[in-house]
This record gives sequence, structure tokens and C-alpha cells, in this order.
Amino acid sequence: MQLHRLPTKIVFPVGLSILLLAVVTSVIVGPMAISFGQSLKALTPWQNELPAHIQIVIHQIRLPRTLLCIAIGAILAICGAVMQGLFRNPLADPGIIGVSGGASLGAALAIVLFGSLSASFPILLTLGTVPIMAFIGGAASTWLVYQLGTSKHGTSVTVMLLAGVAIGALSGAALGLMNYLADDQALRDLALWSMGSLAGATWPGIALAFSTLGLLLWLFDRQANALNAFLLGEAEAKHMGVNVQGLKRSLILLCAAGVGVCVSLTGVIGFIGLIIPHLGRMLTGPNHKTLIPLSALLGALILLVADMVARVIAAPAELPVGIITALLGAPFFIFLLVKQKGRLS
Repeated sequence: MQLHRLPTKIVFPVGLSILLLAVVTSVIVGPMAISFGQSLKALTPWQNELPAHIQIVIHQIRLPRTLLCIAIGAILAICGAVMQGLFRNPLADPGIIGVSGGASLGAALAIVLFGSLSASFPILLTLGTVPIMAFIGGAASTWLVYQLGTSKHGTSVTVMLLAGVAIGALSGAALGLMNYLADDQALRDLALWSMGSLAGATWPGIALAFSTLGLLLWLFDRQANALNAFLLGEAEAKHMGVNVQGLKRSLILLCAAGVGVCVSLTGVIGFIGLIIPHLGRMLTGPNHKTLIPLSALLGALILLVADMVARVIAAPAELPVGIITALLGAPFFIFLLVKQKGRLS
């Protein structure tokens, strides 16, 4: 499937306009009926004229959730774009090569081991043990996959993908053990967290997510030209002066850090890192100078739309957003497998 590629001077303004419209819609959408005018007024200096319950819903629930959605979607998308460029394979994303599985296991360990402290020290889990353990788990699984796929002849993407499947299976088994050992409160936390949800958005978590997003965008943009050289192959990139092994290590660790933050704040949200880079390449091409910021924009938009669907499809109940992204992403992944099955050898 190939779309007619569009100039960036059109794609970015249109994308930003649609994202702004989605943000306003996200603030309006929810089980409680709040009008468009009231929603906008709640974001202005005249918000005190509104009933207190409307202000609480907007400022403590919908607006934080919307902002977290933007940051998490963007982080997952740019990490997926970098992974696919680094491995020169459209099937690579943080979930497929085991990063998400390792980060999930690390966060689950933190929830089970330190969950009893959450009532007294909620920020300890949100900004302390869970992000740190998620990063350690993601980095460890990524390092293991990388070592299994690397030999004196170079790095085999096929072996890395297979190793990622194995690491994902091991992480799944360990998560099952965590569920078995967890007490009632930790078990509920694990169950909700494993399906992915943005319902627990907090301002400290939003600050962490946007700080991570800004840092990753800056660092990935500095390596965009090196990633473009990777598209020609590792040998060609090396001849062009790229420190191939150093670049792999640094970018893989940065992706592990980004995914670790996302997993710790929202649980497991799959397929954003797989789908979005493809949409970006269809629109503007493979140049990472453009693809990375465009992936951030599209990732924020798609996850925001998925979250709105999760909120309204079974209202007043709410589906975990990870279910919606899986329903969107799984058919797309099957489509990619069909296209790539003759190349994975």
C-alpha cells in the first residue's frame, strides 16, 4: 500500500490542526455530558463561572488524560520509528523485540514488591520504583536480545526478532507468576495495568512523560542523519563515518528508557510503535529528519482517538485503551507479515 507522498509544509500544519481539534474533542468526550462551550470555558480565565463539578472533571480527569495521551502516543511512535530504522525492518517495534515485555516485567515487580506502600506514598510508585524498574527491565531485555542477535558477522534482524519473541514469552510467564503471588490490591493493579489505561493520569506523571518526550526528540533528531545512512546498510553507514555499534547501543537504550516510562505510567499499550512509522513513511517518505517528528504527531493523534473510542464505546464503563490499539494494530501487523514473509530469511 503506497500513498501519494505529500510535502511536509502541508502535512505538519494539517496534522497539528487535526490534533488540536482532537484535543478539544477529548476534553468534551466522557460519560458526563459537558457542552462544547462549557469545556472551552473551563480552560479560560472565566472558568470560575462554571459549576465546581465541571471544573473538577475537566481539570483533574479529562485534561490530564488528554495531555498524557499526547505524550505517551508520541514516545511510543518515535521509539518505533527509530527501531525500524535501526534494524531496517518494518516489523521491528519495542513490543516485537522484547522491550515492552521486559519493561512490563520490571514494572510488575515494582507493583508487587512495593505496592503496599502505594497508599502512603503514591508518588513513590508513579515517579520512583515503577519507572526505574521498568527501565531496568526494558534495558536488560533489549541488551539480551541484541547480544543474541549479534555475532562477529554483524547483527541478524531475524535472530533478534525471534529472540524478542522468546523474551516476550519468558516475560509473560514471569508476569503470570507475579499475578499468582500478588495480594488482592496488587492483583487488581496488575490486571488494569496489563491492559493499558490512561485513566490514572497525574500531573507529575505528565511532567515526566513530556520531559522524556522532549529529550528523546532532541536526541533522536541529532542521530537522524545516521539513521538515514543505516537505510543503505551497516557497511555503507560505517564507510560514511557512522559509529555503528555505538549508535545501536545508544539508540536501543534510549528506546528502552522511553518505553519504560510509558509502561510505568500507562501499562502496556501495543502496536502504536508498529503502525505509526509506516503511516509517516507513506505520507512523507523515509527521511528520519521528517519521519521522527511526524511519527510523534501521528502517534499522539492516533492514541488520543483510540482513547476517546475506549471512553465512549461502552459508556458509562470504560475499555482499556490497550484493547482498542490491539484491535487496530493486529490486522495491520498481519498485513505487514504477509508483505514481508518472503524477505524474512
